[in-house]
Amino acid sequence: MDFPLITDPLFYLVAVPAVLLLGISKSGFGAGFGSLAVPMMALAVSVPQAAAILMPVLLVMDLLGLHAFRKHFDWKLVRFLLPFGLLGVVVGALLFKLLDSHLVAGIVGIFTLVFLAQRLLFPPRPDSPHPPKWLGALLTVTSGFTSFVSHAGGPPINAYVIPMRLPPLVFTASMAVFFFVVNLAKWIPYGWLGLLDLRNMATSIALLPLAPVGVFIGVRIAHRINPVLFYRFIYWGMFLTGCKLVWDGFLA
Repeated sequence: MDFPLITDPLFYLVAVPAVLLLGISKSGFGAGFGSLAVPMMALAVSVPQAAAILMPVLLVMDLLGLHAFRKHFDWKLVRFLLPFGLLGVVVGALLFKLLDSHLVAGIVGIFTLVFLAQRLLFPPRPDSPHPPKWLGALLTVTSGFTSFVSHAGGPPINAYVIPMRLPPLVFTASMAVFFFVVNLAKWIPYGWLGLLDLRNMATSIALLPLAPVGVFIGVRIAHRINPVLFYRFIYWGMFLTGCKLVWDGFLA
């Protein structure tokens, strides 16, 4: 019996840079770019299949990120975020077969661009208060939901955490813990939905060697980057992600 691996060259042409971008994003550097991974891979396979293929890759990346930033977590923030993120995963699992993934992508894209415009046109003052917790809860549920549907959980939660102006390493470490737990919680519902088949998992194994490469590149940069430049890269990542998601949702 042939090994059930995707052999289409177009798939690997888009999957290799997508996985590398995801790894760099997992390190915190270029956060937001990782949300481009599924849309990029969707040029060659369906959105659900792309999301399923990335599951083992995400697990390896999450473990590497946890190890690299293990001394910098903001546990108070993480404890607040996790219950709402997991609630979003539950909502995503229950609605997965009812919602069009392209529509979800478009809505997330619009939200991302609106937040980015607000941040750039009306930048917060150094003494401005942190966003209210009710808004954080809503955005974090949205993050868990969009993470389940298309691994695009970064933009909503960034909209809540970025205004806190955390040091880059604390921001990166806290997001690493949050998404490790959220991504781990997605395995059972993904299996329940029949997405973790042999072909998808075999293809994921073929892509796994790229996971530490992307994370290593990002970690090296994240430890050396100026905080102002760090957040500029996040904004660029959110802008490109928002544009791509809007295109996928309403224009493609």
